[in-house]
Amino acid sequence: MKRLNLSALNLVPIREGQEDKDAIADMVTLAQNLESLNYHRYWIAEHHNAPNLVSSATALLIQHTLEHTNHIRVGSGGIMLPNHAPLVVAEQFGTMATVFPNRVDLGLGRAPGTDMITASALRRDQHNGVYEFPDEVEQLATYFGPANQQAYVRAYPAIGKNVPLYILGSSTDSAHLAARKGLPYVFAGHFAPQQMKEAMEIYKELFEPSDVLSEPYMIVCLNAIVADTDEQAHYLATTQAQVMTSITRGKMQPVQPPTDDLKGLLTPREYEMAQMRIQHSLVGSEETVKQKLNQFIHDYGEIDELMAVSYIYDQTAQLESYKKLKNVVEQL
Repeated sequence: MKRLNLSALNLVPIREGQEDKDAIADMVTLAQNLESLNYHRYWIAEHHNAPNLVSSATALLIQHTLEHTNHIRVGSGGIMLPNHAPLVVAEQFGTMATVFPNRVDLGLGRAPGTDMITASALRRDQHNGVYEFPDEVEQLATYFGPANQQAYVRAYPAIGKNVPLYILGSSTDSAHLAARKGLPYVFAGHFAPQQMKEAMEIYKELFEPSDVLSEPYMIVCLNAIVADTDEQAHYLATTQAQVMTSITRGKMQPVQPPTDDLKGLLTPREYEMAQMRIQHSLVGSEETVKQKLNQFIHDYGEIDELMAVSYIYDQTAQLESYKKLKNVVEQL
């Protein structure tokens, strides 16, 4: 098995009892702790009109995190390109790459990361941004490229910075795009595992070598909760279940403490969905998660990088989970 890089994604959630500023402080503390554990990269999501998340101004959060860390790569998971003019994105990330060279990643998504009413308020172009995604990815690559390949409009100071681009996806569409452009591909298995196997196969089979990559680079994002015992991990995972149920109910409540009465809080259908999600998550003791990760690689094929999402209410338990996950990956 090839060496597996380990990274983390943070949606910057607000925990029950917290304020916005607390969530941002937690974001920085977690980045610093993961840097000390030698995690490969730390990505921050983009979400809008979500009262339980503070990840709307993603570029600002990335800059803030870069300023408070020393060497870990920090990037977007992702910038939702339909919401932004590529020129502005290139200017922002080119500036960060100037201040923090070789530490900035630009993960790109084709969805707005919100509801359509909010998407309209973000970018008033009748949502053509979704369909223009391939062309806009190409524009960004040009903006970050050499000066002799630039047109009249240039993204200063992005020229020549070669900020690495990553294509995010939760279906097979983006797999085709990442393969065709020869870019790294990141699949959102933490919330949309249904087409994961097919998307990974499409990307690997159709991949075309580029100036960026000679062979595919596959990142998979999964929910991960690792504890001393399976029982403790499943108890901590009741927080994740409440988060996901809150989203489906349209309530978007802050991250809740774990509970001994998950069945009492959820409907039978919601509880069933929560249990199904656990099956697609790395939840358990170190030994159990090692078995699950080996089984995942057997079922889905080898990956180059695991990006973990951890909805755990207690921050000490969350850090312990990331430590244990690191131990698991090092044993593979």
